[in-house]
Amino acid sequence: MSRDAVKTLFHPFAAGMVEAPVQGERVLFLGAEAGTPRLEGFDAEIVAVQSLRPLYRALQAEHANVTPDLSGEAFDAALILCGKHRGENENRVAEALERVKVGGTIVIAGSKEDGIATMRKMLLKLGVEVESTPKYHGIAVWFKRPEEVTAYVAKLKHDAVTVDGRFTAMPGMFSHDRIDDGSELLASRLPTDFDGNAADFGAGWGYLSVMLAEKSPRTARIDLFEADWNALEFAKINLEENCPKLTARFFWQDLAAEPPKEKYDLIIMNPPFHAGGQAAEPALGQALIKAAAGALRNGGKLLMVANRGLPYETILAGEFKTSGEICRNSRFKILSAQK
Repeated sequence: MSRDAVKTLFHPFAAGMVEAPVQGERVLFLGAEAGTPRLEGFDAEIVAVQSLRPLYRALQAEHANVTPDLSGEAFDAALILCGKHRGENENRVAEALERVKVGGTIVIAGSKEDGIATMRKMLLKLGVEVESTPKYHGIAVWFKRPEEVTAYVAKLKHDAVTVDGRFTAMPGMFSHDRIDDGSELLASRLPTDFDGNAADFGAGWGYLSVMLAEKSPRTARIDLFEADWNALEFAKINLEENCPKLTARFFWQDLAAEPPKEKYDLIIMNPPFHAGGQAAEPALGQALIKAAAGALRNGGKLLMVANRGLPYETILAGEFKTSGEICRNSRFKILSAQK
């Protein structure tokens, strides 16, 4: 999400199309990001909700009132930034409808790539009377919260999805409705005799941690690191349901900026390979490789999966004593490195 989307979201207030909330009122900001403009007359308290750790930290740096966990009700208005996942966008609108007072204004914004046009069409199809304006390469859509919202919420809200008959996840999380092919390939190469302390970098909703615990039942402990608060909450559920006897700890961290404080015998990971768009961005994976190198004991091992085309071999060779490729298929490769 670019800063342009934030400017698009606040444009209706800046242009006088929507009345700005005043001092003493409370505004819920879902999918919040840094860069909120200072608008004359917009004096309400903004309660920002952001579950992604890097974006959360950016809001903290601006001294925003930010939380990763949605709570509260009877807000006077709501702001929503659309993201890449349609289900997550629709859930945010459903939450706003349930948490904003009758007659309160709900403003939604995003770029075409974020699905804002689809959201506008969906609201119109539901019978919601919306207004909209294009600005800053995006679109802002707004409407008043109707008195009765039950039918709208029922159409918009997405519940948790069951994956492979035993995991649960929500829209907006990585691979929320299926086991990722790369993670499945890595799971097939996990050790069966591991008995030390492990970490799962970018653990998502916990699939790889469960697989390691099942393949190596003598694993002493697994620490799960994940930048998405919501995914980490589901990882807690999935590990409790699938590995109730495992000792596990959960850390909401941006590993590129907040390295672990402990040392591990094994680190497993399926690092993110793009941010925002579809173009591969190897710097993200490279940052996690450096974090893994710093978090492994001497002799400790890294096992990771990557898209075949991503150039991780050079940084692995520079950060570890030994490294190499274990296997590959038409899309992915499994890389191993030892500290």
